[in-house]
Amino acid sequence: MILEIGVILPSSTPYPDQPISNEIGASARFAEEVGLDSVWSTDHLVASAPMLDSTVVLATAAAVTERITIGFGVLLPALRQPAWAAKQVSTLQLLSGGRVVLGVGTGNPAHGDIGWRAAGVSFKDRGTRTDEALRVLPGLIGGLPTVLADGTEVTLTPGSAMPPVLVAGDGDRALRRAAEFGDGWVSLGLPATEVATRLTRLAELAADHGRPVPRATVVAPALDADPKRAAAQLAAYADAGTERVILPPTRAGWRRDYEFAAALKAAS
Repeated sequence: MILEIGVILPSSTPYPDQPISNEIGASARFAEEVGLDSVWSTDHLVASAPMLDSTVVLATAAAVTERITIGFGVLLPALRQPAWAAKQVSTLQLLSGGRVVLGVGTGNPAHGDIGWRAAGVSFKDRGTRTDEALRVLPGLIGGLPTVLADGTEVTLTPGSAMPPVLVAGDGDRALRRAAEFGDGWVSLGLPATEVATRLTRLAELAADHGRPVPRATVVAPALDADPKRAAAQLAAYADAGTERVILPPTRAGWRRDYEFAAALKAAS
């Protein structure tokens, strides 16, 4: 299997002394020019680091590119009303020419619950709300009559093709969610051997729903700084059944990061 290689847009900064870049468009264009497969934006209302709105970031990236996949890495639908989330995703899918991948998660507890409280949403209900969003999003995005949790039936037009859904999380509940709703599964930094173990479990869970096994995406795998040695490490991920890796931002800056990703892709 040939791995797809993606990168995270500079929509946040893990380093307090480095401000968020205003070069979303430039970075997306550069990623496409050097042959990378996808660009991604993270999503939190309030996080441990400053962060831009993922939908606006991805719309900016879509507007200045033609080929590259545009991914939510990952969207937190539980923070939003499902109909609004669907409208945004559907619009982005239409305007990008069908290049969206919809990563979905329940949020990292390390960021705390302030963002959830600010949104008027119970942090403890985020799993249930995520499941409900995954239930209704395909119909809402597709422009089909859809019954919401409160019994309201709504049709959002114009609809669009439903993007592939990648469900994030390494725990059993997340794997069950991926098996039931996901076209793919997202892991944060798991070693290749553990990815293989999780995929075996996913195959069992997906069979219970009569669904194919979700394909694996690994975010921030631990890789050597040398592209050739890192390519050998990626081969182990491919052998384990991984479809895609997404490289994290580093202090070197997005241009250096994307050049490394392109070198890694060329060496793979």
